[in-house]
Amino acid sequence: MNDNNTPNDWLFEITPKNKFFSLNLREVWQYRDLLLLFVKRDVITVYKQTVLGPLWYLIQPLLTSVTFTIIFNNVAGIDTGAVPPFLFNLAGITVWNYFTACLTGTSDTFKGNAGIFGKVYFPRIITPLSVVISNVIKFGIQFFIFIIFYCYYYFKGADLHLDPLVLLFPVLIIIMGILGLGLGMLISSMVTKYRDFSNLIGFGIQLLMYLSAVMYPMELIKSKLPKFGWLVEYNPLAYVIETSRYMLLNVGQISILGLLYTVVLTVVVFFIGLLVFNKTEKSFIDTV
Repeated sequence: MNDNNTPNDWLFEITPKNKFFSLNLREVWQYRDLLLLFVKRDVITVYKQTVLGPLWYLIQPLLTSVTFTIIFNNVAGIDTGAVPPFLFNLAGITVWNYFTACLTGTSDTFKGNAGIFGKVYFPRIITPLSVVISNVIKFGIQFFIFIIFYCYYYFKGADLHLDPLVLLFPVLIIIMGILGLGLGMLISSMVTKYRDFSNLIGFGIQLLMYLSAVMYPMELIKSKLPKFGWLVEYNPLAYVIETSRYMLLNVGQISILGLLYTVVLTVVVFFIGLLVFNKTEKSFIDTV
């Protein structure tokens, strides 16, 4: 173009974001092809050069469920009522795995994609969004395995019943995805300045799992350890997992106040994570 062209002659003008908060869904929609490309990359390339490939999606929850059944149900004696312990654990682990996959995948956004971010422009939010969407596919595979074992135990005579609220089960998965996305964006922004913070993520997730009622009913921790029950009661993930098991297995209970608390906290965490993410993307390339 010649030097006489004015800025209005350009099709696009890339400028720094002036707003402290900017989700810019319109721009994300314009880059939807790139979003789908990232989703395809996350699903296909992760296990491209592995021996078992996508079977790892199935092996991990099954082995974890067997381990939890032996340790917490057979050894520790945790009662799951009429629900087979293995199926009880598999339901909690399947939902929990989606959250952890979203959290760990988005918490490395800036550090893991610094090479791409430094060369070409696109809405940075697309990268963590692609992680959340691609993990829905992985969750679908693991949930299909849960359905197979559910049918197996049902026809074997187990007292299993789906609650009518199971139609709202996808809403719980969306909540888990949004919460994982918000926390992941927040952690990713912190990792750009504090490298050692990434070393705490694995330990923190493992500790959080024990506080999220993944392998036991919420009522059990309240009755057995009332002094520490508040750690579970203030954990929004515990309400999601407990509600999921109620919908899928008709065991446990639903706390309306707990779910409202979870939704409010999820929205707050997401917006805080997005605010920090937008602020960090302007200067992260100098510190990553």
